[in-house]
Amino acid sequence: MHTGKSYRLPEFIKWTRRSIYVLLVLCTVPVVLYQVAGWRWLAVPWGVVFLLGATVALSSGFKNVQTYNRLQQAQQVWASIAGSSRIWGAMCRDLVASPEQGRVLAYRHLAWLTALRYEMRRAMPWETADKSYNAEYRRDYAIPEREERLERELLKYLPPGEVSQVLASGNRALQVMSLQSRATTLLLAAGGLTVGAFNDMQKLIRDLQVLQCGSEQIKNFPFPRQYAFINSVIVWIMCVLLPFGMIGEFEQLGARLGTVGGIDTVWLAVPTSLLIGWIYLALNQVVEASENPFEGGANDVPISHICRDIEFDLREMLGEADVPSPARQASDIAL
Repeated sequence: MHTGKSYRLPEFIKWTRRSIYVLLVLCTVPVVLYQVAGWRWLAVPWGVVFLLGATVALSSGFKNVQTYNRLQQAQQVWASIAGSSRIWGAMCRDLVASPEQGRVLAYRHLAWLTALRYEMRRAMPWETADKSYNAEYRRDYAIPEREERLERELLKYLPPGEVSQVLASGNRALQVMSLQSRATTLLLAAGGLTVGAFNDMQKLIRDLQVLQCGSEQIKNFPFPRQYAFINSVIVWIMCVLLPFGMIGEFEQLGARLGTVGGIDTVWLAVPTSLLIGWIYLALNQVVEASENPFEGGANDVPISHICRDIEFDLREMLGEADVPSPARQASDIAL
């Protein structure tokens, strides 16, 4: 997630420059053929381009709204996870008879958060984080889950035996939560928890599982491919046809005004088509980069940052004296 004041126009243009190169060719070739080669039949009635532009606007608007809804849903899920995690930390401190057992439960919860965020960072076939323009931009920041192995992270919170059990599981976050549920049951049997405290902790475990399912749903079910495909296709069709429609319009303008600075007005179709086409393609690229909110892109929900803050809060609740403050991020991108 970008946490700075704003993206800068130069870096945004650099991020979209590959589309600009293609557009420059698409916009220049028709004008050259029309003006130099004399292919006057290339001009397309403006009404055709206008109708296509209206279709693209409707399709892009629908995709934009749906993508924003996915991003908002992901933010809400992880905001709820953060709130429930702090409640869990308070329960571990106040409801468990043994402070050491409370610390074990709190640390196991941190292991669950770790397993869940690693699961959310798995690469999926439809994600775009490894596309050339996103990979190039990612040089400015690092994805923590790609820098450290899951096993090493889990060993900070779990004994080696439990770590092996978790790593052997198909759903590692679920396995950690299963161990957590069993631990509270054993504490109840040993008298370390009252019945009321046990019920409250079990209810919170169920709530956390529901939140995990919500996060997994967003991760494992992409924005519908049919909508993503057709939107990209019609955007490119419009970009291809746009200069053909602009030719006729600037030809008519030239008939009324003559040349502009000694240059035939038809050539103005090149920069105008380039600008309009770039607006549509840039918007499409922004939406594409936002539709998968856990892939490790610059516009993602910052789950790693959220987990670091939760760890700081829980360890501080437990009264640990050596709790390191969350490190300041090196760039405007929080992950």
